[in-house]
Amino acid sequence: MLEHIPSWIGGLLSNIRAGHARLVIVDPGLALGDATIDLSSPAFASGARLPERFTADGAGVSPPLVWGDVPPGTASLALIVEDPDAPATHPLTHAIIWDLPPDERRLAEGAIVADGAGSADGRDVGRNSYLREGWLPPDPPNGHGSHDYVFQLFALSETPDIGANPGRSGFLRAIEGRILGAGLLVGTYSRGEQEPIRGYELPGDAALA
Repeated sequence: MLEHIPSWIGGLLSNIRAGHARLVIVDPGLALGDATIDLSSPAFASGARLPERFTADGAGVSPPLVWGDVPPGTASLALIVEDPDAPATHPLTHAIIWDLPPDERRLAEGAIVADGAGSADGRDVGRNSYLREGWLPPDPPNGHGSHDYVFQLFALSETPDIGANPGRSGFLRAIEGRILGAGLLVGTYSRGEQEPIRGYELPGDAALA
């Protein structure tokens, strides 16, 4: 969708970003606990560019994820993926998965897909910022620069019922006060950075008056 926006428009918006301070994992109302979960992907290194396959320029499937041990007492795991560089007031939510079993240690490629009311083992794929279930493939505007896609995994002490198809606000309310530990993984993606950004000229000096 956003691949059709001219790169010069993306350049004009380059300083308009939601901000990393608005990510769920740094919300001042959350207490993250002392444990750190080792979250990674066999498809890309932390801080590296996402392969095109996982974006709107490719197949648009979700990337594989793996993680290490979780804290004792973990009842379930929850994942949210956000883009804090989106030209919006809040980070764009690309995926939510709720109620992952505590013994789960991986998500296969393409696992984040619409699942209606959830799967038989209790896990539920929530709504992205386009109000659809499943993975929202990275689709940054041309010329807007590099975007971070921040994968945030939380180990929870209990699993409250937040209903089917939870969104970001429901996710945030549900994990508050229940976090035993968290993991973080960042992938990047951009479009049109090599393309020259055309200058924008106002129609005469009178426009500045």
